[in-house]
Amino acid sequence: MLDQAILAKRALLPEKPAPIKLSGQYVWLEPLEIARDAQALFEVSNGNALTRGERSLPAYDADACIWRYMFEGPFENSEAFIASLLPQIHASNGLCFCVFDQVTQKQVGIANLMNNSPSHLKIELGGIWYSPLVQKTFVNTEATYLMLRHTFDLGYRRVEWKCHAHNERSRKAALRMGFKFEGIQESHMIVKGCNRDTAWFRLLENEWPTVKQKLEDFLYANNLTKRDR
Repeated sequence: MLDQAILAKRALLPEKPAPIKLSGQYVWLEPLEIARDAQALFEVSNGNALTRGERSLPAYDADACIWRYMFEGPFENSEAFIASLLPQIHASNGLCFCVFDQVTQKQVGIANLMNNSPSHLKIELGGIWYSPLVQKTFVNTEATYLMLRHTFDLGYRRVEWKCHAHNERSRKAALRMGFKFEGIQESHMIVKGCNRDTAWFRLLENEWPTVKQKLEDFLYANNLTKRDR
């Protein structure tokens, strides 16, 4: 039988995670707002050439860089993009974050707390994507770190990460950030008319202190010479 203090935490956690701002050195996360964020996010994810401050990016393949393994996208227009955001924002058991780059003070991606299950003290990080402008920087690692720190501080015992089994970039990111691989769930979903086998990863409460220290060392110790690969 679990300790009563652990069991009591379940009653303190809402099904829909409470809105919060999470701030770091490289990024901050806020609950996504359509009026403030949607157009800016569409512009940094639709394949068009980009310039943000000192960063420039020529036209790129949005499907290959961002959307291939996501449930939707790429999007032909901002209206279709906004339509895809609404279920994430209004999910009864999720919280959709807009990720802002501290350097440019601009929107650069999305990350979700999702499939929240307070009764089992578990939650998932998912629906995560970033503009090619900030891929291979510290943005993804710090945003993940901030969400992990927040969820474990709230009392969750398990945080999950799932991705298409073919999504090698996401699988490597999960392992790099301390998640452990649990296996492949075959024929898990049909996405964009195709089969999806899903790779499952998880991080447990008792593993978090060690992972937390490693992520903080990576992000903030001698960080001038390190890159997020």
